[in-house]
Amino acid sequence: MKTILIIEDESTVRNNIQEILELSDFHTLVAENGTQGLRLAQDKNPDLILCDLMMPELDGYGVLAALRQDISTATIPFIFLTARAERSDLRRGMELGANDYLTKPFQTDELLQAINTRLDQQSLAKEKTQQALDNLSSTISKSLPHEINTPLNHILGLSTLLIEEYEKLEDDENLEMLKSIHDAGLMLHRLTINFLMYADLQLLVSNPNKLADFKNNHAKSFTKSTIENVAVKIAKDANREADLSINILDTIVKISEVNLSKIVEEIIGNAFKFSQPNTTVEIVGSSHNYGFDLSVINQGRGMLKEQIANIGGYVQFERKFYEQQGSGLGLSIAKKLVEIHDGKFSIESIPGKQTIIRMVIPQ
Repeated sequence: MKTILIIEDESTVRNNIQEILELSDFHTLVAENGTQGLRLAQDKNPDLILCDLMMPELDGYGVLAALRQDISTATIPFIFLTARAERSDLRRGMELGANDYLTKPFQTDELLQAINTRLDQQSLAKEKTQQALDNLSSTISKSLPHEINTPLNHILGLSTLLIEEYEKLEDDENLEMLKSIHDAGLMLHRLTINFLMYADLQLLVSNPNKLADFKNNHAKSFTKSTIENVAVKIAKDANREADLSINILDTIVKISEVNLSKIVEEIIGNAFKFSQPNTTVEIVGSSHNYGFDLSVINQGRGMLKEQIANIGGYVQFERKFYEQQGSGLGLSIAKKLVEIHDGKFSIESIPGKQTIIRMVIPQ
């Protein structure tokens, strides 16, 4: 049985609504003012709230604002009951996060239809959220252990061989194995950093206050030197310096050098990882009135539209056919960082021919 909280200072209206709802098999909670209603909502966490707009002590706007700032009540469907239907009143309520309005006097079927519509929408949203969590859990269980075990097994296997056979091996053989262990350690370290960063970004976007503070830090960076330094290092590490083409206008963007470096590191790294040697990885950056427009283009295997739509952490496509290391976190981190800075991120791809990842970053 669904629980509905009625916050209404007029006893006749309050009692009538309560009677209608209980006859329709809803469990009800009632409050005669906004302060009492807010306490009940925070304590009982009802499935939906009906709230009068004009009340003494704390009006409907105040109740809604307080509920939306509390993570435990932020998503409860909220319907205003009001004798006022001014456009400015409706707009203010919607800006605060109201789900609907009912203008007094209203009919019984209007009330029940509004309630059922919002409850159905809430149920669907919860179902989608649970499905997303189930998918995430599944992809983590399949992807993350493999990504951890691959470098870890490499480290353990070679270190065991070094311990057991150190005196029998030549110095150059020992050094080669040590370098290989070091590379595997770096891979494991990068995976750990990306895992923590992805989790931090997920928490950040779920907290409006922290997100606002993050956006208002006024950090800036130069584009040309930051992007070129990252691109040249990645190309050099891949032994593909001749494949790199850079044409970037130098300008200042509203993002820290650390975050800009992280974005291009993941995007350019993917461009080299998923394209063949002797094919060009092109980086083009220009300044426009709408922001800094950066594109990274490679001639690799490409992506299908469905794959682009499903980009997310811990998702790597067609793993049974391709053996490149990667948890799918990097692309998700880059996309989320761009969007957090009020930029735009898009992917255009022709499978087997070309992929263009384009970002627009505010200046």
